[in-house]
Amino acid sequence: MASKTSAVADEPIDVLFALHPKFNLLDFAGPLEVLTHALHDANDPLSKAFEVTIAAGEPKVLSEQGVIIGSQVSWKEAHERLSDFDVLVVLGGNVEQVLKEKAEPLDLITAFSEIQKEDPSRERTLLSICTGSLLLAQQGILAGLSATTHPDFIIKFENLCSQAAVRDLGERTDVVEDARYVVNNLRFELGDEDENPYIRRKSDAGRRPSTGGKGSISFKGATRRESIARRAAMRLGGLRVITSGGVAAGIDAALYLVGVLVSEDSANEVARVMQVNFTKGVVVDGIDV
Repeated sequence: MASKTSAVADEPIDVLFALHPKFNLLDFAGPLEVLTHALHDANDPLSKAFEVTIAAGEPKVLSEQGVIIGSQVSWKEAHERLSDFDVLVVLGGNVEQVLKEKAEPLDLITAFSEIQKEDPSRERTLLSICTGSLLLAQQGILAGLSATTHPDFIIKFENLCSQAAVRDLGERTDVVEDARYVVNNLRFELGDEDENPYIRRKSDAGRRPSTGGKGSISFKGATRRESIARRAAMRLGGLRVITSGGVAAGIDAALYLVGVLVSEDSANEVARVMQVNFTKGVVVDGIDV
């Protein structure tokens, strides 16, 4: 595979889905549907934008809805190949057991973030769906970032974030309760910072952020390119961290990802085909310099 620095060449973007026992089926199926529909070229059905790999502890994984999904690689293989992937997707469902047993994908999450810190020249994204964000919180990934989760788990989420901050002597997490998804370490041009309503700055604390309209533009359409040195200086080596709200919000987060890694046109076409209303989320400190 050719060396990548932006995960936006007209070749498939490599995505790893981490399936733990009794994961939520729609947390998996919704984003999967989005990513597998996305094309680099709308006129070329062979120009698929994403290549998906499924990792799990066993060859077959039971979802909490009773549907069995086959995996393609084991956790061991996933760790060995982790540097090949541009995106890691962490799902919700049965996260309490994962936390209690300190089971995968906890170590996989940490390893993926460490790879980015070691190699900030390449763009990578960590995406959690629904309560999958609790696993990111447990691993201290969300220190100093903003994040969201399923509304019913906000208190537990806040507690996990606070505990991680105390344990790791890290920064606290800004928990956002009213967003479909929250994006950290965005690295593309968004227009005038004072006029753009999708940028949530730390100074915005206590003020409800806008969730309407365009959340970002794609790398292909951006007028500036990021500095690798700046990316290296960002938290987690510039790892883009996206947390989504409950279940269906994961579809919005996946559409957002298509928008920034492929194109807005591709994201809009996927939404049209799926007949979903793409509701935008919140971007944190998104202006590149």
